[in-house]
Parts: sequence; structure tokens; C-alpha cells
Amino acid sequence: MLYGALEAGGTKMICATGNEDGQILDQVSIPTGTPEETMPQIIEYFRAKLDVPEGEEKIQAIGVACFGPVDVRPNSKTYGNILYTPKIPWRNFPMVKTLRDALDNIPVGFDTDVNGSLLGEATWGCAKGLTDAVYFTIGTGIGMGAMSGGNLIHGMLHPEAGHIKMAPIPGDEYAGHCPNHGTCFEGMACGPAIEARWGKPGKELREMPEVWDLEAKYIAQALTSIIYTLSPQKIILGGGVMGQAQLFPLIRKYVLENVNGYLDTKELRNINAYITPAALNGNQGIMGALKLAEMAAEE
Repeated sequence: MLYGALEAGGTKMICATGNEDGQILDQVSIPTGTPEETMPQIIEYFRAKLDVPEGEEKIQAIGVACFGPVDVRPNSKTYGNILYTPKIPWRNFPMVKTLRDALDNIPVGFDTDVNGSLLGEATWGCAKGLTDAVYFTIGTGIGMGAMSGGNLIHGMLHPEAGHIKMAPIPGDEYAGHCPNHGTCFEGMACGPAIEARWGKPGKELREMPEVWDLEAKYIAQALTSIIYTLSPQKIILGGGVMGQAQLFPLIRKYVLENVNGYLDTKELRNINAYITPAALNGNQGIMGALKLAEMAAEE
């Protein structure tokens, strides 16, 4: 069965065609401009996957893993819309309706970009076989996807753990990057916060251990809160900041220090496998979108 997939990001839109095994057969990248600039190119890509010559297979559904916040509540009047995003041209944009209207009312599966990445990892990657896991992307912003009891968490809207409040690390006077919350997780630990605090982007600070020690302490503080509240079986960390591989051992060390023996589980005893990078080579988002498409087709 063929499916379409869209990983809608703030800098690029990845459109792909794939199958129920997560195999990506075709893929293009489109720069994220305004909706007026970007959506016609996305629609053109998927239109070509519907209008195929007789005898060729066409896509049966599309899955969208989208930057947010987004409305993922199926009974909501604004289901499928991008909501109060800092990407102002995309505020209140009806992503699902636009695709359905332009593409013969094709089934469209829809979720956050981070839930999509987690779904990819839970279906084909390092969280396969688990029922409870979280995926953090730590880059330009910070977002979290979460799965509980085998289902992606939505609830009132969807998780926004990038904005949990942080206790500033002693000696760190930085006021925070987030315009809404200042010293939230994103405000203290996203890529722009690193650059604002130290005067250079992270890629130029690789040889400064104090940068990554402080970053690891903030990430570990947030992960400890998630461990206590959601009790995940695995924590997956992705995004540009996590390209600094030296962060992983530091984060694991500080998480164990924070827990301080209060929890004793097989997962925490094997901390290297518990807090881990994504396993799908950067394709977890688009593969998750393929799974969203398959789920939409089945519905």
C-alpha cells in the first residue's frame, strides 16, 4: 500500500511517498515560506501521486507531522489547524482542510512533529515494542512527543513540555530566550538560548566543556520531571543541539544524580539504553508521518 507523508517544519517541508513497512520510496524538500508560497508546491507533489497512469499504484492517504501548536482534537471545529505559532504567516492555517480540499478528500492523518517522530521510533526504531516513551527534539525550539499505554498523548491539546518551568542553575544569570516564559526549558536550553548566553552558535562551542555541562544540567532537570510524571520506558533525544554527542553521558549522569536513588528500575540501571539518540537516521519524522497516513486509511 502506498502512502504520502509530510513532515512540516519551520524551515523546510519534506514530502515523501512510502509504504506500510516505513520504506521511503520518493522524497523532496521544499523551503518553508508563507502558505501561499509553500502549499501549492506541496499539493503539486501529492497531486502527482494521485493522478498516476492506469495500472500504477496511487497513494491511499497522507500523514502530516506538523510544527505547532496544532489542533489535534478530531471533534474540534479547528481540527487540523496550525494554532498560535510564532511562525506568524501560518497562524490559524487549516492544514488538513487545505490538503483534503485540493486532493479529492483523501484521508489525512495529523499530529505534532514530535509525536510523529516518536511514532516513527515506536513503529520501526528504538522504542519498538514499548508502550510508554517520550521523544524530545532540542534545537531551534524544544518539543516533546509522548506515548502512554500504546497511544500518543493528546488530552486537552498536546504535550508542550518544552515550556515546563526550570530552576535556574546557580551561577547562570541568563534571563531565558522564551518570550512567553523566560526561564522555561526551551528558554534556557534551546539552540538560540545557547548562542545568546555564550555569544556563538553551539557548533562553534564544541570545545568548551562548560557550555555542555550547563546544557546537560538543564536537560537532565527536565527529563527528571518527565520521569516522575509520565514514567516512560525510554527517553529519545533528537534535534540539532543533540548533535553534540558529548551531551548524552552528561545528561545520564545528572539524571541519576537528580533521582538520587529514589527510583530503582531496570531502565534506570541501564541508563545508556534508557536515554538514547533516535535510531532512524533522521527519518523518524517522515516515517512517523507514513504511519499516520496508514492509520488514517484504516479509519
